[in-house]
Amino acid sequence: MENQPMAQGTPEPSATTTAGSHARRWVVILLLVAVAAIVVWRVHSNNKDAADAAAKQNAAANRATPVLVAAAQQRTMPIYVTALGTVVAYNTVTVKSRVDGQLVSVNVREGQRVVKEQLLAQIDAAPYEAAVKQAEGQYAKDQATVVNNKSEAARYEALYKAGVVSRESEEAQIAALGQAAGSLDADKAAIQAAKVNLAYTKIVSPIDGVVGLRQVDPGNIVHASDTTGLIVVTQLQPIAVVFTLPEDQLPQVQKKLAAGAVLAAEAYDRSETTMLATGKLLTVDNQIDPTTGMVKLKAVFDNRDGALFPNQFVNIRLILEERPNVVTTPAAAEQTGSAGNFVYVVGKNAAGDTVVSVRPIVTTVTEGAAMLVDSGLSAGELVVVDGQEKLRDGSKVIPTRQQHPNMPVSAPGVGTNSGHAPTGAAQHP
Repeated sequence: MENQPMAQGTPEPSATTTAGSHARRWVVILLLVAVAAIVVWRVHSNNKDAADAAAKQNAAANRATPVLVAAAQQRTMPIYVTALGTVVAYNTVTVKSRVDGQLVSVNVREGQRVVKEQLLAQIDAAPYEAAVKQAEGQYAKDQATVVNNKSEAARYEALYKAGVVSRESEEAQIAALGQAAGSLDADKAAIQAAKVNLAYTKIVSPIDGVVGLRQVDPGNIVHASDTTGLIVVTQLQPIAVVFTLPEDQLPQVQKKLAAGAVLAAEAYDRSETTMLATGKLLTVDNQIDPTTGMVKLKAVFDNRDGALFPNQFVNIRLILEERPNVVTTPAAAEQTGSAGNFVYVVGKNAAGDTVVSVRPIVTTVTEGAAMLVDSGLSAGELVVVDGQEKLRDGSKVIPTRQQHPNMPVSAPGVGTNSGHAPTGAAQHP
């Protein structure tokens, strides 16, 4: 069979074109294989990472978390209000001279404790001793005059009865006797006044207290009209603290006072961690300051150890009542969730591991570092107070004990309420 000639215009495929087509095909195939390999490697790597993450998460979940714990306690807790107060001397006396003269001596040291009627200073007494003698001399003179006038009056009375002198002469002698007797009474008063002035030359302490810095040195002339005193004596035992409360807390205090209660007061330092003294409420001021809405109260303290000093700033806790046998726990233990307030309670699981469990609680009041638990917790149970952010129900823990804070709690609407929002607590510097 003879070969037919090819159609005109159709080129015959060359060997070069065929080889190029095969090369491109292989390149595409190799690229697809590479992409597939990369995809397979990425999927395998992601699965491995996910497995490693899950393993780490499981390991973390099974690893014990160090936490700080404290034991719930059952005790008597005071319900109180807090305020910022200023210590003031129970009595302050500026000792002044009551007579004029030269200050001869000061008989006490600055800062010395003195008792009532103790000699503080001495003024030159010579002029006043002379005045006493002068008054006594005048008294003796007038006393002789009285004796003479009494004799004259008796003689004129006898002469009148004998008809020798007139009635007028007798009455004149009787009147002279009365005048002399009046002068004698005035002399007695003058002697007493001179002795009083003489006594004033010895300046004594009017109260028990502590002497302040000396205002006048010996040798100076002092006057009764001087505006500055010689010495200031302050009574520090007992001592007082003046503090203020908001007017909305006043009815709670007045209700207790009207019932005859003696309200105890505690004075703490600026940090409210160290109690300086204990005392009692003395009085409530008779008006509320309209500019601040605050009322002043005064508490008195024995201050036997001298812990309180005038013009010292202290934090006052006025005890309104005592709640016996209540369960308390650190406020830091309380957590809030969608179901309400709860704490993490430390215990043991079936395997003997130390774990935490979520325990719903009901609280009424919180003050400072302590809160009062009405229900949900028993005395002696350990609760987590630090490290809760890493915990969940059933988490293993390594507990470290914390001493329970010895902090009283405040009454609802007094310090902080169950929602832990301040309701009139004093502002501290």
